[in-house]
Amino acid sequence: MKNSYAVRGATTVEMDSPAAMDEAVCELFDEMLKRNGLDTDEIVCIIASQTSDLKTKNTATCLRKTGKCDDIPLFCVQEAEINGMMPRVIRLMLLIGHEKTNEARMVYLRRAAALRPDLKKE
Repeated sequence: MKNSYAVRGATTVEMDSPAAMDEAVCELFDEMLKRNGLDTDEIVCIIASQTSDLKTKNTATCLRKTGKCDDIPLFCVQEAEINGMMPRVIRLMLLIGHEKTNEARMVYLRRAAALRPDLKKE
């Protein structure tokens, strides 16, 4: 899709619980929309991942629960296990179905901000 782009983001949870997952995923998704001036109808699909230590809930299920993604295809995968990786990380990639109108802003919240120290703080 030539006239599209992606926005990435990540966050963490302190404990593996459905409530913690819901809160973190919703916070990340809302912040990605806000910082990029996006509406959900501009999203073609969302790819989500979570580290293997998160077992109580699927990230896509958290997004569906918000009611904001009813018409968006969602796909969730487990992160590859890498020695020394940060625990309890959730990642989202939003595929946007139009050309960029401004610089895409990646969003890294909570402890996940340490994953991308090269990105300026918002």
